[in-house]
Amino acid sequence: MDPNGLALHELSDLLCDSGLVTRLLDLAMDEDLGAGRGGGGADITCEVAIPADHRSRFHVVARAAGVASGLVPLYELTNRWPEIAYAPAVRDGDRVEPGMVVARIAGPTRRVLGIERTYLNLLGRLSGIATRTATFVEAMGTGHRAHLYDTRKTTPGLRVLEKYAVRCGGGRCHRFGLHDAVLLKDNHIAHVPLPDLTDFVADASRKARAIWRSGPAPLLKPFVEVEVDTLDQFVEILNVERGLVDIVLLDNMRPEMLKQAVAMRDGAGSRIELEASGGVTLESIRAIALTGVERISVGSVTHGATVLDFGLDAV
Repeated sequence: MDPNGLALHELSDLLCDSGLVTRLLDLAMDEDLGAGRGGGGADITCEVAIPADHRSRFHVVARAAGVASGLVPLYELTNRWPEIAYAPAVRDGDRVEPGMVVARIAGPTRRVLGIERTYLNLLGRLSGIATRTATFVEAMGTGHRAHLYDTRKTTPGLRVLEKYAVRCGGGRCHRFGLHDAVLLKDNHIAHVPLPDLTDFVADASRKARAIWRSGPAPLLKPFVEVEVDTLDQFVEILNVERGLVDIVLLDNMRPEMLKQAVAMRDGAGSRIELEASGGVTLESIRAIALTGVERISVGSVTHGATVLDFGLDAV
């Protein structure tokens, strides 16, 4: 399965079915309502201030401009209580402006206020990532074949939702975890002499493909990727038997060197995709995209994102 080929609502369903979102929400509700209570604990402030039978309607309102993300998977939160009615007013991936109503929530006031902070925290975090991703995609411009990818530089416990947010912003998902794909990085091959690198990578790829054939299906289509720091290493990877390496990550290479790598790959008639990574900024990403690489991975779309502000306003 290719998560990058799914519609956003389909991707949300796939990620929620993993059970990771449920576990995240269990922890979040335990933090607010009492550890180990799974959302069934107490909001003491509401107990002393709000009558038990009181009901309210609320609007979720954007306080800043950006790209919305999280509205669909956050059904997982509101659906825990059937008495809460939740209806997004915009779609994930839509641009929002200050004052815009993005969702409507109605139900027992105590219940809604009990999930308010968890809901807003997640919506703001995911929308911040979607907004930063969209900014990078815009900075890439057009006239090239490159796509923007995320990394595993995500908040522990939030990865599947943060990767969903990258998709909402127009980016693509890299591997979801160590279980999904093989990425031989510098620390994995530091012990391998350069003349032995071709055989080492070929052997590792064959072992990985054997594991995939015999094990459970991963979340996305598995691949073998190798990180190189030099063009000498890249030559060795180009010598690997065709079909064993899917992607080469060109780490911290300037545009001139990236162009060289593209020319070397094309000259060899290889089908390997090339991924630029390392220190990519809004100012440098277009020049990198124009080198001819197919992929640009940017960790800061997740770890450098600023929360987008939303509020819950009683109607």
